[in-house]
Amino acid sequence: MSSGGGATESDDGGNGRTGRRPGHSGTRDAILAAARTRFAEVGFDKASIRSIATAAGVDPALVHHYFGTKQELLTAAMDIPIDPEVVLGRIRAVPLDRLGETIVRAVVGLWDSPAGVQAVVAIRSLIGGGEVSLARAFLLEVVLKEVRTRVDSPPGSGTTRASLAVSQMVGVLVARKIIGVEPLASMPVEELVRLVGPTLQRYLTGDLDLPG
Repeated sequence: MSSGGGATESDDGGNGRTGRRPGHSGTRDAILAAARTRFAEVGFDKASIRSIATAAGVDPALVHHYFGTKQELLTAAMDIPIDPEVVLGRIRAVPLDRLGETIVRAVVGLWDSPAGVQAVVAIRSLIGGGEVSLARAFLLEVVLKEVRTRVDSPPGSGTTRASLAVSQMVGVLVARKIIGVEPLASMPVEELVRLVGPTLQRYLTGDLDLPG
């Protein structure tokens, strides 16, 4: 099977060809390029493994072989060396009234970790390179998708609430890790949790007086 358009399109595992083929690094790169384009065009939910495989000219089973789940593929496409489950697992474990402080603690703690250095570089590159659709898909459709569902009260407000939460955390990221605004840049994580957590909590569960 080559990395061009001659690959067979079949169901995942339909022909069992899941092993590595000659030139597998080129195959991996082709899948990543197709995934970046597809995620940016239609978003995470609407981009199927089959459509990404077709665009890359490979069997869908190879996408799973190299990247596992669609969520793992999106993380790889963004070149972020952090598993979103590190944050998602902590968010799932807390009650609704502690979401704000937990998100701030988990996300800022991650940014401040050794792995966070490369993650910040990747996000800066995505934004600077104009791949904002990819970053938006990652934030809203992976990182905050479950949060959006949990805070959807009144019904239909979940996306607005999640978007406001994203705006708050992106602002903190830019000020703390990219521009280096003091005292935010050197503020202890728990101080940030105390100051920013309540604002995030209000966005997620407070009365926003949204249009009916």
